[in-house]
Amino acid sequence: MLTSTLSVNVAWSTFHRTWSVTRRAYPWSYFVGTLMLGVFTVGLAYLGLAAIGGGRVAGDFVAATGSADYLGYITVGAAAFMFTTHGILWVAKALIQEQREGTLGALLVAPASRLPYLLGFAAFAFTAIALEVAVLLVCAYALGVRPAASGAPEAEAAVLALGVAVFGMSMVLSALMITAGEAHITQNTVFLAIALLSGFTFPRQYLPGVFQWLGELVPTTAAMDVIRGVFTTGGGLVPGRLAVALGLGLIYTVAGLLWLPRAERHAMERSY
Repeated sequence: MLTSTLSVNVAWSTFHRTWSVTRRAYPWSYFVGTLMLGVFTVGLAYLGLAAIGGGRVAGDFVAATGSADYLGYITVGAAAFMFTTHGILWVAKALIQEQREGTLGALLVAPASRLPYLLGFAAFAFTAIALEVAVLLVCAYALGVRPAASGAPEAEAAVLALGVAVFGMSMVLSALMITAGEAHITQNTVFLAIALLSGFTFPRQYLPGVFQWLGELVPTTAAMDVIRGVFTTGGGLVPGRLAVALGLGLIYTVAGLLWLPRAERHAMERSY
């Protein structure tokens, strides 16, 4: 009971501290800058569909996606990609930021496990991302985009699947960045890989077979299939893909938790 109470307090304190620091220290230009990725993606898709596609999409796109709503497809993918990249960015960089600020040693001897600390960062990240996605959807709505939705319970399950997948990847990436002592090249490589493999802005059927197979090793790929079923085609949950997304996300989470102690020791040894 005491341990669970301590974990909740750690997660809440981390959330509150990160929210307070971000609200006071980061300018509005940061929020606008993070939002621009999704807005430009949807805006360029709108212009491309009107100027190049003549308002129509090819038959192979409809066959691959199950929908002729190209703008809706792009909007859902852009929102999910923002959710994924910013979620991974905040959570995965939490510990390496502590290392840069010289507080990692104090964190390691604190009477709290690493999981609630990172869950607090994840709670902050997903709250901030929800605001960004809401603004993106308002902009897309102004362009006439109307994403499908098969119901609130299905939508909540789809977002949960993506959240678990993102958190699991964040845990592994956090351990990798601490081990390497570097963040930018590592995280940008991961973002490029998942943008290619997970089908955020184009059907994965367009990829060569080997890349489609590699995509199945990334939890966001199955999570995107669930998101597409709920928000793009309106067909509802895909139970098999939901199980894969949750299963892979949990496997990544456990792998990250097992790797983190070794990564932290390596980081401390390197600093001396």
